[in-house]
Amino acid sequence: MPPRPHYTVPARWAHWLMAALMLAAFPLGVYMHDLPLSPFKLQLISYHKWLGVAVLLLILPRLVVRLAHTPPAPLPAPTWQQKTARATHLLLYALMIAVPVTGWLMSSAKGFPVVFLGVLPLPDLVGKNKELGELFVAAHEFLNYVLLALVGLHIAAALKHHFIDRDRTLCRMLPVLERVR
Repeated sequence: MPPRPHYTVPARWAHWLMAALMLAAFPLGVYMHDLPLSPFKLQLISYHKWLGVAVLLLILPRLVVRLAHTPPAPLPAPTWQQKTARATHLLLYALMIAVPVTGWLMSSAKGFPVVFLGVLPLPDLVGKNKELGELFVAAHEFLNYVLLALVGLHIAAALKHHFIDRDRTLCRMLPVLERVR
């Protein structure tokens, strides 16, 4: 059987759904961070937590989709680019777990419950502890910025492949682009 030219539909859906969730959660987190305490800020914090829990809940099916649906064979590229792409993807998967977990740990340590969609209370992962809470705040923020940098690298690489190398890398995740080439 010849190699598949695109990622499968489930793989594309999983990719874009996770991207949408993360691209909504990050700016929301940045925006709400410095707002004064108010009912509005508390609602935004809830939405931010819901997005984070959704990412965490969907990472397992995302990994199952990734393992069950072999990606298309890599397009010709220098070895360093292939290794960088592989490492970036592995780090992205790790951060899709680490970022929401550190947020949950931060909420637990600061004594704020995580209630998914306003109806499903999640257990605290650690006891209330101010110092530990501050450690998790720092970890959560740092990991978010690492995630942002990797997502930026991922997007830049996809655009470089599409507009400079003019190869099919981006078309494999967005087949509609082949029609406009």
